Amino acid sequence: MRTAGVDPLDRMIHDGEIKRLLKYRTPFVLGHDVADVVPRVGSAVRAFKVGDEVYARPRGLRIGGFAEFIAIDQDDIAPKPASLTPQETAVVPLVALAAWQILVERGRVKPGQKVLVHAGAGGLGSTAVQLAKHLGATVATRRAPTSSNWCGASAPTSSTAKEDFSKVLSGYDLVLDSLGGTNLEKSLTVLRPDSLAIGVVGPPDAGFAKHLGVRYQFFFMRADGSQLREISALYDGGKLRPVIDSTFPFHRTLEAMAYVEQGRTKAGKVVVSMVDDND
Repeated sequence: MRTAGVDPLDRMIHDGEIKRLLKYRTPFVLGHDVADVVPRVGSAVRAFKVGDEVYARPRGLRIGGFAEFIAIDQDDIAPKPASLTPQETAVVPLVALAAWQILVERGRVKPGQKVLVHAGAGGLGSTAVQLAKHLGATVATRRAPTSSNWCGASAPTSSTAKEDFSKVLSGYDLVLDSLGGTNLEKSLTVLRPDSLAIGVVGPPDAGFAKHLGVRYQFFFMRADGSQLREISALYDGGKLRPVIDSTFPFHRTLEAMAYVEQGRTKAGKVVVSMVDDND
């Protein structure tokens, strides 16, 4: 790959945190985001040709973005956004697909609704904040002291981690929780009746939310090239923008993963790349 994003999911798989959900057969190569030029196509491929600039989140267990080459189903890829560099493109697929599937497919967010996005400075959070605003929602996010208000939420709930968002927010239509634990439990209390919380880190059992009269769904995104085409249009139209924290050369991929695992990212995602921005 010329460029690939480094996701917290890579760390979780590397550390065995979700091995009961994702049963990879060892050995395997990590990497869920890819952006590259097509080097070769199969005999049945009609939608793409050698030399096309594309991006993708490979489906299911067929990851491997950190490898030199990877085989990806043509239904999972799309032409890269023309306005983005390879590095910018590499941070998009997983988080943009996740944000789209959470907000558009499951949440069915409409203008005027209220959406709470936790970790709004992160890769998923920053994308979800932008997409929710594009959909017409009023967005609140809880941001860290180092991330300022760049992420564009209509109402950042706090500038410190000490303030209790559940004491100041209420009547929300959707919560996107990427932290889990007590944060998820508090998130349920800010929802209006029969509204929805969607979690990306668990628990996978939705039963604990029923006594509050709200709904909870555990989310795991899927690959989808057609959705990436729609997402490309949003980036090229200036509705969304990628956020890169740091870029590492490919030979420092382990260092990049350690950087993510240690929680050193301040905004957006980390990229590993073998090309310059101008290539």
